[in-house]
Amino acid sequence: MSVDELSVGLSRPPERLALSGAALFLDLDGTLAPIAERPEDVRPDPRRTDLLQKLGVRLEGRLAVVSGRSLSEIDHILESRVTCVAAIHGLVRRDAQGVIGEAAPHPGLVAARAALREFAERDARLLIEDKALSLTMHYRQAPDRAPEVIDLAERIATTTGLTLQPGDMVVELRTPGASKGDSIRAFMAEEPFRGARPIFLGDDLTDEHGFFAARQLGGYGILVGPARKTTATYRMEGVEAALTWLEAAE
Repeated sequence: MSVDELSVGLSRPPERLALSGAALFLDLDGTLAPIAERPEDVRPDPRRTDLLQKLGVRLEGRLAVVSGRSLSEIDHILESRVTCVAAIHGLVRRDAQGVIGEAAPHPGLVAARAALREFAERDARLLIEDKALSLTMHYRQAPDRAPEVIDLAERIATTTGLTLQPGDMVVELRTPGASKGDSIRAFMAEEPFRGARPIFLGDDLTDEHGFFAARQLGGYGILVGPARKTTATYRMEGVEAALTWLEAAE
């Protein structure tokens, strides 16, 4: 699936969430937590922690977080309340039994790491996040550098064979492999998800593969944030709307 295949999704929010027979997949940043200037600024939140704990119980384990963050970051922010996690877009996945599967790092990351660090040294507003299997450059504090950052990332991807994953004011160069959609498919093939209806909430272009997979598997995606071209079926205004909708589940 490519961005060119996206269409304008419905602008209306979904009906009240019915947990019976549902499997819930949730992105983190921009969906469960507001986007922060720096990744480390997102911290545990009692409301979110309590909500996820209750949802996990009521769904009988059919709850997973699917995020671009590392597994350790997700566990820290969510206070280890969610067992099933796909981290780094699916390159790391922990199943319902707590078994972790992880891709091997691509050799091109060595050259990419050096190139990104050299570039970022010229501007303290640029932040590099090293997740071992991927490298992320955040330019939210330096929007004027966007064309240069994107051009650099494209050149690195071409020369190294790394996968370029663009996002909201961020570019990520990652080990080729599983996408968020692949992760949802993998969870859905296992207990306790098997046979349920997948629902995926996300906000970014990185979530489109997840929306597409949920729809293919008989469920739907929900875009959290401003309207844009998407494969999601529904849309909510932002994090607060998403949390409120989840809290009202029946």
